[in-house]
Amino acid sequence: MAPMEPSRPHDLVLFGATGFTGGLTAEYLAAHAPAEMRWALVGRNRAKLEAVKEQLATASPQAPSPDLIDADAADREALRGVAESTRVVITTVGPYALHGEPLVAACAAAGTDYCDLTGEPEFVDRMWVEHHAEAERTGARLVHCCGFDSIPHDLGAYFTVQQLPEAVPLTVNGYVRSNASFSGGTFHSAINGFGRARQTLSAAKERRAAEPRPSGREIHSAPARIRREDRLGGWAVPLPTIDGAIIRRSAAALDRYGPNFTYGHHMVAKHLSTVGALAAGIGTGFTLAQLPPTRKLLLKMKAPGEGPSEEKREKSWFKVVFVGEGGGTRVVTEVKGGDPGYSETSKMLAESGLCLAFDDLPAKSGQLTTAEAMGDALLERVQKAGISFRVVETTETG
Repeated sequence: MAPMEPSRPHDLVLFGATGFTGGLTAEYLAAHAPAEMRWALVGRNRAKLEAVKEQLATASPQAPSPDLIDADAADREALRGVAESTRVVITTVGPYALHGEPLVAACAAAGTDYCDLTGEPEFVDRMWVEHHAEAERTGARLVHCCGFDSIPHDLGAYFTVQQLPEAVPLTVNGYVRSNASFSGGTFHSAINGFGRARQTLSAAKERRAAEPRPSGREIHSAPARIRREDRLGGWAVPLPTIDGAIIRRSAAALDRYGPNFTYGHHMVAKHLSTVGALAAGIGTGFTLAQLPPTRKLLLKMKAPGEGPSEEKREKSWFKVVFVGEGGGTRVVTEVKGGDPGYSETSKMLAESGLCLAFDDLPAKSGQLTTAEAMGDALLERVQKAGISFRVVETTETG
């Protein structure tokens, strides 16, 4: 475990505990935190924070009692004080492109580790452009995408690469299946992202121009095409989520991915008609999100803080199959878990915060991926938490 910092009264603070996913994250932390953890819940509504604290005391009476801190997500001075009071910040307050920057800025300036559950490319790229250098200077680790976006994918590809030969060109393809529905927060982030397409492209372009490339190594995206995958029982469709970009950034940062690494990210659909319906739905949502009046109507369809019942969550699942090849070896691995949008996301986010606070990690700083920042330590944590990583088969092809 990392040494405590007496000068900072908290090891970890959580923003967003009064929301649905944030509440699940608080419950998980209370149930699994070390007894000596010094922590706090942060928000703008003291009465709601008090209610969460009481619920945690009832559900996990053995847990260390959290302090309560009043702070608004837009109050930069208050956020500066919060960041300076703790070693790690966890936040579930989104959409991050609209509300997240002040907290990232405060953590980067204070040298405080930070993790969130965003899947918004614009936000991740913009935060790299604006705060990566400052975080490197202060020693802060800024780790985005610590939920279903993108831990099962990033650590799944990392786990797959570890099964393949070293120092040779590698190709990995990931195939995602799930029966879960989008969370309210994910829906709002997606609609706002559709409406900010120009800002997203601008942030990506600015980051590409400034971010250094790995020296002597090449990282590629696999060709995007729809194809039948009989072994998976369906059609593989390129999935344009942030997960593929996160995996390629991990590959760029870590030599273990080899001198030439290629990754492709896909969803698996049983029928082509499902692909067509999904494409039509996304296209309609994208078109309607371009105009403020219709975007507002879309956002009213699902509240960001709402979520399914515990019974429905217990029936939800996800599975990601990875096929890796290189150096005469072909390996198939599988990452599997329960409800991705809420139960597993809150678990993965909480374990990321605990990992940053208490584990012996690589001496790196700046904006980092989960594989780069926490790697084996986080992989061990999420496995112990019930998310399965396993090798399905290994074949010698050379």
